[in-house]
This record gives sequence, C-alpha cells and structure tokens, in this order.
Amino acid sequence: MSEIIDLLRQLVAIDSINPDLVPGGPGEEKIARFIADWSRKAGLEVVWEEPVPGRPNVIGIARGSGGGRTLLLNAHMDTVGVAGMERPHEPFIQDYRMYGRGAYDMKAGLAAIMIAGAAAKKRLLRGDVIITAVSDEEFASIGTASIVKNWRADAAIVTEPTELNICTAHKGFVWLDIETEGMAAHGSRPDLGIDAIVKMGKILVGIEELERLLHTSPPHILLGTGSVHASFIQGGQELSSYPNHCFLNIERRTVPGETVQKVEAEMAGILEPIASSDSNFKASIKIQMVREPFETSLDETIVRTLFHKTSSILGYEPKEIGHAGWMDSAILSSAGIPTVIFGPGGEGAHAVVEWSNLQHVEQCAKILTAVAEEFCA
Repeated sequence: MSEIIDLLRQLVAIDSINPDLVPGGPGEEKIARFIADWSRKAGLEVVWEEPVPGRPNVIGIARGSGGGRTLLLNAHMDTVGVAGMERPHEPFIQDYRMYGRGAYDMKAGLAAIMIAGAAAKKRLLRGDVIITAVSDEEFASIGTASIVKNWRADAAIVTEPTELNICTAHKGFVWLDIETEGMAAHGSRPDLGIDAIVKMGKILVGIEELERLLHTSPPHILLGTGSVHASFIQGGQELSSYPNHCFLNIERRTVPGETVQKVEAEMAGILEPIASSDSNFKASIKIQMVREPFETSLDETIVRTLFHKTSSILGYEPKEIGHAGWMDSAILSSAGIPTVIFGPGGEGAHAVVEWSNLQHVEQCAKILTAVAEEFCA
C-alpha cells in the first residue's frame, strides 16, 4: 500500500461528522490532531487555530528560502452524516477504490495536499507552500473564512473532487425567508379571517414563473442558468382556524454575474404586483445566507500552470469544467487570491455508498507537487 493510500485510509477511519449537520457529531478535533502530528513528522511548521472553540483548522507550512510565490492548498476535514451506511469509518479497498464516509468528499483531496506539502518541504523552493485543512465546509465554512483573515497567498488550489479536470467556475446561492401575514379567526368567520397560506400561494406562483424565466435566460458557458425553488413551507394553527402566518424558505442558485441585489429585485418583482392588487396582502423578506458564485480566468498563472502539469503527467489535456455546487473556493477568490479547483475522482458525495478513485488520488498528489515546484520556484 502506497503512502498516500495508507494516509487516506487513516483519514477515512476518523469520524469527523460536522456537529452542525448532525447533532452529536464529533467535528474536526480528532482528525485535526492526527493531521497536525503527521505534518510535524513530515517537517512542516504547524499552526493550530480555532475559528470557534472546538472547531479547529490545521495549517502546515513548507517554508521556502525566500523570494518565491506562495501557494495555498485547501481541503476540508468535516463530513456529512452516515445514515444508512454500513461501517462508514471502516474503509476498505475494492477494484482500486476506497470506500467509506469522506473518501470522496473530500479526504482524498485532503490526503493529496498533505503529501504535496510534505514533498514541497523536501524541495529547495523559494516560495512557501501552505496546507490548510479546514473545518465546517459542509455547513457555514467558518474554517476557510478564518483562513482568509489570517493568511495570504499568491494563488490557491481547492482539492474538491473534479475527476482530475480543472474547475474554473461554480454556482453560488442565496437563502431567503418569506413571511405572509393573515388574520386569525374561526373557520366559520370568513368575514374576519385572512388566510396567510393562500396569500403565500400567490408568491409560489410567482416563484414558478421566475424559475421558468431563469431557464430561458442566456446560460453561463460552464454552469448553465440560475434556478430557484421553494425548500420549506409552514403555516397554520389548527384545522378550524384561519392561519395568521405562513413561512416559506427559498433557495436561489446563482451563476457568475448574478448578485444578491439582483435576487432581491426579483423577489420584489414578485411581491409588489401582488400587494398592489390585494389590499390584504402583507409579506416580508429576509436574506438568511449568501454564498457568491465563483469564476476564475484561464489566463491566471496558477490555472495555466495546473493545465500544463496535468497534461504533462497524465499524457492528455484535462477538461475545463464548472460545478453546480458551492465550494470554499469562492471565499478564497473573494479575498483576492487567484483560485482554481482540482482534485481526484470517485462517486457518492453525501450518498450511502461513497468511494474515491485511488489512481486519481496518487496522480493528484503528483500533479500538485509538480505545480508547487514550478509556481513556488
């Protein structure tokens, strides 16, 4: 068993379920201590930081001799839950795939940056290679949000799974809460009651129309169009009463160029015509969370270097791809760090069966090492 495959096996064996997703999940502390110990033994400088108590980041630094560019490699330690899985933290290998929770999302990428960091330490590079093993990507991304406050780099690679293709764009999202107000009354008194759920129905019709319009708008070349859907709805007190409140949670997925201001204008465009035609309509909107979409240029030095080294090592040119999901890359990019996404392949993110392609894992580490050698020379 190669060093990186044994390392991945050890990482998958550590339960690091995000406690904000699954109450009682152990979080990242145990796996962070393992990574810190491993990194010290590999000769890296190690910094332990906690964005909030008990939710650590581990930063490993392969310090250069000076005068070179700094490369930051980023991967998250936390995983989603394991409901329905058999022995999720007893990794096993079959057909050169490693199975277990987190093997694909994203401990394979985590193992690759650790090996690349250790390799960089052995090279005579002028620039620094910084390994950031971060907490909480699966929920609120407090880990990478803390990294950009305290660390700077000339470029970053996030090793989320890409099948060894090069991801230069992903979608963002806006979560919104909408509340409609009615008037509580006995079900026999329609003269007194105002039905907040029925009022919300008018908004739902508007959401459906917005979804249709989004799908007819000019698509992003890698990501297609944005989208919107109703996620949760709640209202009513009892069967024989007019409901005085109804609550709706909406997710609006965004592509580059779509801002939170655009989303707010879309929602106003739904509510204002309803209010102008219905004197009993009362509704309010609250933005719950915003995660910006991400896009980087093929002309960035780190992207060109990654394309060159990947093509050289694999013997073929990787594809430029986009990703529908959101990643910590957007935080790094928003902080002014040119960022690209590149990682091994597999299947089963958040699924009952999850596995990583071990050949990709080995190749990913080799490519990251070669990129660091050129970029930080």
